[in-house]
Amino acid sequence: MIPNALVELDRRHLVHPVTAYRTHEERGATVLKSASGVHLFDEAGNRYLDGFAGLWCVNAGYGQQALVNAATHQMAQLPYATGYFHFSNEPAIRLAAELADRAPGDLNHVYFTLGGSDAVDSAVRFTHYYFNAIGQGARRNFISLEYGYHGSSTTGSGLTALPVFHAGFNVPLPNQHKIPSHYAYRNPVGTDPAAIIAASVQALRDKVAELGADTVAAFICEPVQGSGGVLVPPTGWLPAMQAACRDLGILFIVDEVITGFGRIGPLFGCEVEGLEPDMITAAKGLTSGYVPMGAVFLSDRIYQAMADGAGAAMVGHGFTYSAHPVSAAVGLAALKLYEDGLLANGQASGAHLMARLVEFADHPLVGDVRGISMLAALEVVANKDTKALFPADLGIGARMAAAGNRQGVIFRAFPNGTIGLAPSLNYSLSDVDDLVARLRATLDEVLDAPDVRAAMRS
Repeated sequence: MIPNALVELDRRHLVHPVTAYRTHEERGATVLKSASGVHLFDEAGNRYLDGFAGLWCVNAGYGQQALVNAATHQMAQLPYATGYFHFSNEPAIRLAAELADRAPGDLNHVYFTLGGSDAVDSAVRFTHYYFNAIGQGARRNFISLEYGYHGSSTTGSGLTALPVFHAGFNVPLPNQHKIPSHYAYRNPVGTDPAAIIAASVQALRDKVAELGADTVAAFICEPVQGSGGVLVPPTGWLPAMQAACRDLGILFIVDEVITGFGRIGPLFGCEVEGLEPDMITAAKGLTSGYVPMGAVFLSDRIYQAMADGAGAAMVGHGFTYSAHPVSAAVGLAALKLYEDGLLANGQASGAHLMARLVEFADHPLVGDVRGISMLAALEVVANKDTKALFPADLGIGARMAAAGNRQGVIFRAFPNGTIGLAPSLNYSLSDVDDLVARLRATLDEVLDAPDVRAAMRS
């Protein structure tokens, strides 16, 4: 089928996620055809350096034959197996055991989902069940961070604190509450780490007191806020928030959908500061995006209380595709790739990436450079002194994306112009250098636009 026909069929029938429908109908799709290593190719024959690992997820890079072989073999042997009615399958059993063995603390129990959003939903349901099981059913309130992202399902979108995921959807729900982010570049308390940490801990304590200490179930956060703009907390922030949760008697849930599986260095982002949360949600890099899969890790305390509370009754939570054997087989193969060298390569390339990105601090469009390992951002501003953003009608984010495509690179272009980066762990040092060169060309192209320069002078 010729590319124009595909674009037209897409326009007529395919509903795209997180997209302005009328804008997409007018623009038409960029139809991707193939991928290899760190590159994507579209139907028109254009090649792009993928600086975003698909959607923060293709951590192993493209064309990993071990993952393809694992899926092919499992499809031929046992393409589906239900987890209901006491049935199981070997890949899911082995993957759960391998992950539990590597997870921090006593997160020894794994529930598999299809992705990050339903992992968050599952964590919320497990939290409710846990507190009901221990006789504290009044604990129904959840607290998350401004700029946080926890999926776009009915439950997760309310925990998410980005307006586009709320508009028109009647969320957040009444039991979902927010406290300010640690966002150092724009934090009202300034950039001092100790002040930011103290403010966040106090905000959590104040919110719990406001809601009633015996009504709050959990605090959920990301080790790095991804879709909020790649916001990295100061060192010590995560342990301080974990300690506050322990002191307040609420659960500490860490959303590792983006940060897991080497994205910020180790297998689990929690390892960076030695966290031991009550639950972890994961997805994306779990299978390197080759097939859908997510997971919820439950601590012994949570699991045992739920099991004891249920007794002989069923715990009524389940998905048709939970513990899918094909996804689990790919997850096992991905785990082997990570531990056989991809994690180490990602850490080396991540250090090189962060060292190179610092060079953009002097670029007229860049107000802030931030990140950790293979997760980073360049925040674009109209005025470096005041940190003022470009006016919305300039469409700076869309301009960045279009310019990047012309320069042969794909990244996350946030609406405010911030460039989000999440290269795959198979990037070589020269791939990093290529990415940096294409980013510079992208920024320079946007900077050359007369209306952009005019907005910078206003």
